[in-house]
Amino acid sequence: MYSKKLIWAMLAAFIFISLALFFENMPAPKNKRVYEQLLPYFPYRIKKELGGIDILNKKTGKDMDIDNAKVYVVFDQLLQKWGKKHLRLAGKYLIVLDDNGNPIGKIELKNEEEAQWVKKFFGL
Repeated sequence: MYSKKLIWAMLAAFIFISLALFFENMPAPKNKRVYEQLLPYFPYRIKKELGGIDILNKKTGKDMDIDNAKVYVVFDQLLQKWGKKHLRLAGKYLIVLDDNGNPIGKIELKNEEEAQWVKKFFGL
């Protein structure tokens, strides 16, 4: 009834679509040391739930109800948006600012690779 070519074509289309969605929903690469030092200042966190994972606003305590496949992408977008407003690069230091623009933390960037990641990821 169905030819083998049609089955192979459907299998190839399924694999292509699966891989395309997989790579589209991958989070951006990060510098582990700087990223881990920034997370305590970031007003969102990833929370495990019964149905998967979600993003929690630390200030209000409310969930954002994001689709599980998009959580890490949205988390990166929130982090980048927050970083443009709350981070300043001063030489080899990354200054973390509060909502009023007052410094609340300082992270020393150990090498040029970390500084380049901050500039590229946050657009500073």
